[in-house]
Amino acid sequence: MTKRDRLLGLAVVLLWGLNFLALHIGVEHFPPLFFAGLRFVVIAVPVLILVPRPKVSMRWLLLYGLGFGVAQFAFLFIAMSAGMPTGLASLVLQSSAPFTVLLGTLFLRERLGAAQILGLTAAVLGMVLIGWDRARHATLLPVLLTLAGGLGWAFGNLGSRLAAAGTETGDKPDPLHLTLWMAVVPPIPLFALSFAIEGPGSGMRALGTAFSATGWPALAALGYTAVLATVVGSGLWTYLMGRYPAGAVAPLSLMVPVVGITSSWLVLGERPTVWSLVGGVIVIAGALAATSARRSRVATARVDVSGESHREPQTEGQVPIPAEVRVTG
Repeated sequence: MTKRDRLLGLAVVLLWGLNFLALHIGVEHFPPLFFAGLRFVVIAVPVLILVPRPKVSMRWLLLYGLGFGVAQFAFLFIAMSAGMPTGLASLVLQSSAPFTVLLGTLFLRERLGAAQILGLTAAVLGMVLIGWDRARHATLLPVLLTLAGGLGWAFGNLGSRLAAAGTETGDKPDPLHLTLWMAVVPPIPLFALSFAIEGPGSGMRALGTAFSATGWPALAALGYTAVLATVVGSGLWTYLMGRYPAGAVAPLSLMVPVVGITSSWLVLGERPTVWSLVGGVIVIAGALAATSARRSRVATARVDVSGESHREPQTEGQVPIPAEVRVTG
């Protein structure tokens, strides 16, 4: 990664780490699924009017939107509403990093080395330790819901990477346009889930009371999570995922809990238990090993009639995509 892109990655870390405070404020006022739908609908409406749809396969756009937008935030918001501590949520959600590597191995044929396998194993053990500690002090369900959100984020990473890689003609979409159009996918599924689970009137009542002297923090939280966390943060993340292999970008997300836990401690007074912190360190160390272990550079080789082997050059920063994926994309 270039120095500039590392700085962009750190900006994403800061925006997403502080975003957990905004989410905490939002789910205290709004029903969680309705709040998740609001997060995206305030972006989707102007996008449909003003932004041209990027020329990417609809399947990858849907995978990006359903994974990153629907699955991640539906599970995360429900978990936080059910009592998941804000700082711990920022930590457990980073299970998306090893999930992303695992999905890249299964669907994009990215190779796993011994260090990565050990790292994934350590990350799983760290999650088990966090779950055990959480089950001793409170219910385990919020942790499992947050893990499901991390898996949704990983599927979204897969979709964004395949979409950002471009079409078979070599045309690559604008990262910001791709992120903005991702926001068009989640509102209808999220509002439908809210209507079925939370009731048809609960969300609208909460929205009405948000325009009051006591409700303005919820509106400010909605603005932060929609504009700064989603448009700016996810736009930069999509740019990085399209420019570099998933294993090079995913470790950046492991720094988000540092901001999330620190800010929730300073602002909300949350103090994680010792075992949760130990489990978190194991998760981050394992995920870092799983996502940043050195991989052999992928290069396509062809053999001509005389038997001479040729190696096609690979430009720095290119993302190798399997041929069959590129064709179907």
